[in-house]
Amino acid sequence: MKLRQVVVITGASSGIGRGAAQAFAARGAGVVLAARSEQALTEVARECGERGGRALAVPTDVSDEEAVQILARRAVEKFGRIDVWVNAAAVWSYGRFEDTPGPVFRQIVDTTLLGQVYAARAVLPQFRTQGHGLLINIGSLYGRLSAPYIAPYVTAKWGLLGFSEVLRQELRDAPGITVCTILPGAVDTPIYRHAANYIGRQIRPLPPVTSPDRVVTAVLRAADHPQREIVVGQTHRIGAWIHRLTPRFYDRLITPFVNACAVRNFPLPSHHGTVFTADSPTHTVDDGWRRHDHRLVGRALMVSAGVTALATAGARAVHRRRGQTRSVTIHQAPTAR
Repeated sequence: MKLRQVVVITGASSGIGRGAAQAFAARGAGVVLAARSEQALTEVARECGERGGRALAVPTDVSDEEAVQILARRAVEKFGRIDVWVNAAAVWSYGRFEDTPGPVFRQIVDTTLLGQVYAARAVLPQFRTQGHGLLINIGSLYGRLSAPYIAPYVTAKWGLLGFSEVLRQELRDAPGITVCTILPGAVDTPIYRHAANYIGRQIRPLPPVTSPDRVVTAVLRAADHPQREIVVGQTHRIGAWIHRLTPRFYDRLITPFVNACAVRNFPLPSHHGTVFTADSPTHTVDDGWRRHDHRLVGRALMVSAGVTALATAGARAVHRRRGQTRSVTIHQAPTAR
């Protein structure tokens, strides 16, 4: 059977990665599944086979560069090529920067940023040999804005955007190779349940939460029609727009917004989550956050609408002041000469 595509997916045990594996398999692709949990990968491989795909499970810790090199070699040995590589592996923590242990910060960056760097180093030579290939980096709108309590994740995602841009620039000599960055907002996956926590309270994703199916659809669209960047979750674009337009206002607003909409009134002891080990029993695609979002969505939308109105008014005021300054400068220029 001729395979339509050969796709390597990291972070394939749950969330976006698992959903993407299922979707590619349903299209008759050969899928190479990578994550730390061998048990979860075995389940995903079975699901892919039931959907008509061919699957190879390769337990891999993407923070280990040699392991990622082995992953790429196993994929080529099994299927003869790699058409698409999807970087979906990530880990997360909650807590003030000062309360987040140094090793946790490092591991999140190693997995969420350097894991994607190692993947690019492993697959780009194969892409050049083939003359074609698509690298999909699952970024985040946290690569364009920030929020309290998630310093290592924001650091990793900001770095990923810059890294992806550099790759595109350096690959201009290889027109058959494309780098696509997908930027979702908050997505309904188990990553929040898996997160380390040093804030002492339960945390949930900021509403409104996007279905992982929408992100998977974006991944498939990129595989069919490669493009530079895809944003998923239009509501979260408002935050990125405010962050860019009025950064000081955003800085004042974001902490109370997160405290109101994401920090829950349930005590929780500090723990490392799945940052270091993949021992969570929850390896689903979605995690059910959207089913309980109605009240929080209404609150978030009301706050967002008010914030947008204030930010727009502030931006117009800044624009008017700049226009007045330019007028004064132009009027006084002949006298200054």
